[in-house]
Amino acid sequence: MMPSYDEMQASAALVRPHYRAYDRWLAQQPREEMAARRTEAELIFRRVGITFAVYGEKDDGAGTERLIPFDLIPRIIPADEWQQLRRGLVQRVTALNRFVQDVYHDQEILRAGVVPAEQVLRNAQFRPEMQGVDVAGQVYAHIAGIDIVRATQPDGSGTYHVLEDNLRVPSGVSYMLENRKMMMRLFPDLFARHRVAPVAHYPDLLLETLRDVAPAASDEPTCVLLTPGMYNSAYFEHAFLAQQMGIELVEGQDLFVRDHFVYMRTTQGPRRVDVIYRRVDDDFLDPLAFRADSTLGCAGLLDVHRRGNVTLANAIGTGVADDKSIYPYVPKMIEFYLGERPILENVPTWMCREPEQLSHVLAHLDELVVKEVHGAGGYGMLVGPAATRAQIEAFATQLKAQPSNYIAQPTLALSTCPTYVDRGIAPRHIDLRPFVLSGRQVQMVPGGLTRVALQEGSLVVNSSQGGGTKDTWVLED
Repeated sequence: MMPSYDEMQASAALVRPHYRAYDRWLAQQPREEMAARRTEAELIFRRVGITFAVYGEKDDGAGTERLIPFDLIPRIIPADEWQQLRRGLVQRVTALNRFVQDVYHDQEILRAGVVPAEQVLRNAQFRPEMQGVDVAGQVYAHIAGIDIVRATQPDGSGTYHVLEDNLRVPSGVSYMLENRKMMMRLFPDLFARHRVAPVAHYPDLLLETLRDVAPAASDEPTCVLLTPGMYNSAYFEHAFLAQQMGIELVEGQDLFVRDHFVYMRTTQGPRRVDVIYRRVDDDFLDPLAFRADSTLGCAGLLDVHRRGNVTLANAIGTGVADDKSIYPYVPKMIEFYLGERPILENVPTWMCREPEQLSHVLAHLDELVVKEVHGAGGYGMLVGPAATRAQIEAFATQLKAQPSNYIAQPTLALSTCPTYVDRGIAPRHIDLRPFVLSGRQVQMVPGGLTRVALQEGSLVVNSSQGGGTKDTWVLED
């Protein structure tokens, strides 16, 4: 694999222009001082309770609470690069919302043969219950987390690609916000030296987005955040965002349906709810419509949603657009709905359900990354170059048994960023998850969550797989 694009260094002797002021500052910092700051950050994060539950590490299957490692060296993006990224993100999320609206209504893209109908209608994330249902503003994915990587090109340059679309219940934005607060606390002088675009207004933008898509009859909409509860891996984020927006954090047991509306139990009596920012998966939202054994949702919620009396963000059935088997068609969606060429390209992808493409994947498993189409969090995947012969052979057996469950992609030379590790500063692979909000308009704060693979050579940045995070700086002109 070719050397990775280094976000900071153009060469061993040349620092990229947007990093030069930071590089000069970093060179003046005593190693002991940076180590002390690193320890201070960990203590603060632990005291505040910024943890992430990792499941399956114990024999009893219970979650293990741990900190997501935070790295002191920021990922810096120049203004012109961000503007190009932003345009590409707006374009992509607009097309994805058009696609979801279409597949639950006229299905023009299916009739045109642009996306195979069976890929949508037989998809586990397609919800027939949502066919013909009109949602506020025709917006389905109000909050989208789009995973971006910079892949190294043969000439040594780096090109941004979309690795994955997360449209169901994308997480991580609280870490973006807390990382910035931590950097400003530890290194206030850095923000005097750099014009770093702010991100602290994200909760305001999110609340504005939720109010934008409230049912038409709601003059002063009541918004709530629905959480599965304190044992969920992202519970810290749920509580954090509800507090930052000034809305109620509720569980399924706090809600009930009466006369085709949703109400919240309060100490002053029932209060009607207009918008639910739900962090609960479709299957668990309504025991009358989906999983009868679910205690996480609210009985009758789907019926209220279908009648237009409550907005769910994101809408039920949105996951059909972020399934990895649909991902290869997003560039065609952009052309079909918007009449434009994609600004951000996909990573080349083989669909293992196609016999010829499966043959190619099986012949090159040691070179490829293979993912489950419904998988998330870095689970259920094979990173060929890092796998043993036994692991590759075992995965090949799974692949042959259920080829339609998998896609494959080349092992990209993901860009690297200098990162503090035990022995000092070393390059580690990174990605970027900007959070795109869709209400009356599509908007976002500059940057997003930069995730970093802390193990040397690893390409897996997921928090559940041992990854860490960095503050992301977008420089203003």
